[in-house]
Amino acid sequence: MPIYLRGLALLSQQGLGSVSSSKLADFVSVNPWQIRKDFSYFGGFGTRGVGYDIENLSKQIKKILKLDAVRNTALVGVGNLGLAVLAYPGFRTYGFCITAAFDNDPAKIGRTINNITIEDVSRLDTLGKYEVDLAIIAVPEQAAQQVADALVKAGIKGILNFSPRRIAVPKKVKVITIDIATDLARLPYYIPSS
Repeated sequence: MPIYLRGLALLSQQGLGSVSSSKLADFVSVNPWQIRKDFSYFGGFGTRGVGYDIENLSKQIKKILKLDAVRNTALVGVGNLGLAVLAYPGFRTYGFCITAAFDNDPAKIGRTINNITIEDVSRLDTLGKYEVDLAIIAVPEQAAQQVADALVKAGIKGILNFSPRRIAVPKKVKVITIDIATDLARLPYYIPSS
């Protein structure tokens, strides 16, 4: 569903008001029957022979994914990866707004980037004032678990972990780990040998 939402946003930017399942399927590289099947789980969104109203379908998908309101998010770790995350405009498509950033580097603490003043990571207990329940971890592997523990203590309910370390959290907290190097390491297997 997030892939469909991104496709719909791009089609809307191209000035389209409606789209068929075939056109959307081509755009996001899936089969048209898969799109119709996925949407059928949540009700009928399209009109046979006409397609889907892009604005309405986008609203429905956002509601299904609980993205129909702005979700304030905190970033911990403002190194190279963290800076890229902080600068990435694509989060807004899904309703995410990074409202707080933390780091342990004295040279970074107090700097303002994209209207966000970087705070000392030791102040994660102040997250409540930002009304966030999601966080992004972009710290070195050895610091990831300690940061996760502090985030959970501060009331975070979901963590996107860019650290290569698997972190342990209570069952009530959802963690998604993205290890770019491991994902890249999968690619050579699929490339034909010369």
